[in-house]
Amino acid sequence: MAEFVADALRGAIVKGELNPGDRIVERTLGRELHVSRTPIREALKLLRADGLVEISKNRGARVTGYSSKDALDLFQVIAALESLAAANFATRMTPDMLGRLEELHAAMVADYHNRNLDAYFAANSAVHDYIVAECGSDVLAESHGRLSLRARRGRYMAIMDAARWREAVGEHQTLMVALRAGDAAKAAETWRIHLKHTGDAVARALDEAATS
Repeated sequence: MAEFVADALRGAIVKGELNPGDRIVERTLGRELHVSRTPIREALKLLRADGLVEISKNRGARVTGYSSKDALDLFQVIAALESLAAANFATRMTPDMLGRLEELHAAMVADYHNRNLDAYFAANSAVHDYIVAECGSDVLAESHGRLSLRARRGRYMAIMDAARWREAVGEHQTLMVALRAGDAAKAAETWRIHLKHTGDAVARALDEAATS
């Protein structure tokens, strides 16, 4: 039950339904999800470990702040990890691995053309996660996992901008070209630029929100 609550809260934070600084009221959340306070409190501890929630005795639970500098710092690290994952994936890729990635990529592109934002985001996340999962490094995957939820919040924010959304799909297309050619260096550089651009877009969105 705690995982159910945690998943609901993660989704709300990632999609901006709960914003940085928003207070999470246990009584209200319990009514909405039809659960008692015990699983809610356990869920909040899980989200605190994810870096998505801050808990204090006096103020209760609030969504962790997210500044433009936080975004730039976070995506600088994510870009380094995922570019290495892309290079490793390219060097150890089998036909079956490429075939699976082609399926995920095709689903993502179809969701983009249908302007189905939530489905696109899920497919996009599946592409990123698959490359990391199949890169052959448990250390890299573990390090990435600790940061991926905070990065996912930013990536959803970035694709709210139509120009960035279009650019991101183009970068995914470029990655697939590199992987089909078995070009590990090109795959790594494409993914590094892709994540850097995402971080830049998130930072801009946060700065605009702060001044509006």
